[in-house]
Amino acid sequence: MGPPVNVALYLQDAHPIREAIGYVQQAEDLGYSAVWQADSRLVREATVPMAAFAAATQTIAVGSGVIDIWTRNPARLASLFSTLDDLAPGRILAGLGAWWEPLATKVGVRRERPLQAMREVTEALRALLRCDGPVTYTGRFVRLDGVELDYVHQERRAKQVPIYIGATGMRMMELAGEVADGVVLNYLVSPDYNRRALDALAVGAARSGRTIDDLDRPQLVVCSLAADREAALDAARLLVTQYLGQQPHIMAASGVPAELLDRIGRELTWPARHEQVVAASKLVPDEVVQLLCAAGTVDECRAKVDEYVAAGCTCPILYPLGDVPATLEAFAPGSS
Repeated sequence: MGPPVNVALYLQDAHPIREAIGYVQQAEDLGYSAVWQADSRLVREATVPMAAFAAATQTIAVGSGVIDIWTRNPARLASLFSTLDDLAPGRILAGLGAWWEPLATKVGVRRERPLQAMREVTEALRALLRCDGPVTYTGRFVRLDGVELDYVHQERRAKQVPIYIGATGMRMMELAGEVADGVVLNYLVSPDYNRRALDALAVGAARSGRTIDDLDRPQLVVCSLAADREAALDAARLLVTQYLGQQPHIMAASGVPAELLDRIGRELTWPARHEQVVAASKLVPDEVVQLLCAAGTVDECRAKVDEYVAAGCTCPILYPLGDVPATLEAFAPGSS
């Protein structure tokens, strides 16, 4: 089976930004629909490379995958995404997330009632981006008193910036179905996890008079592709190991055995040194790697991505490990 018609690229911090710009331009030339830039750890902030990608391209959408809702208030988020939309009108995707532990606590952020905080931020951000007058909002986390994007020298216009929630737990998934334009489904989850996620999205969508078909559902997919199958599996194994130790809630949601999570958790914390990850990776069997990733030959990677699409993903967002240009070519729309 060929690659999906709708496919996107995911970039983290593995490449210099100027090199990443070249990958985004290649993705655009090959017909990729979007690039999503990570902002999850204290390595690379997402919106600076987003601006670089938007300035260097013409058609590809550019999304945050995802930025947290705690360190910028909704007014600053609105200003941020409005500015990006000024640079690339109609091409910006606002991906929001509730962040993760222990990082949040270590930098002094209290992730108190993240569901309510996400609801308030999403509602307030959407109201501000409409640009149809001052916004007043009184919530537990969001307080706006007659606030608007106060353009003076530029045209005041509604910003067509869809809001996506990066959700993992089912309660956040329901909220995404209720209040967001779409959900960024996580990586390192199993296709069976997707089916549960879609059920939760449908529950939330029904609360706002919508159906699951009204929600965009792009999904991050780790893609470790190489002619040497074992090398591809080993590259993916290192990333899987890091997440087993540092974000076990994601792994548990996909059915990874608790015994393995406990063993890895005793080996790794945050931050972890590379040699610690390598040592702990010896505990992770091939079947867990292939449960959570598209890893192996081109045909194996395509087959795994097809599983995610069959389980409800509307656009695979490929996170390439290793040879990025080769991965982009392998999944280019229209290739065989």
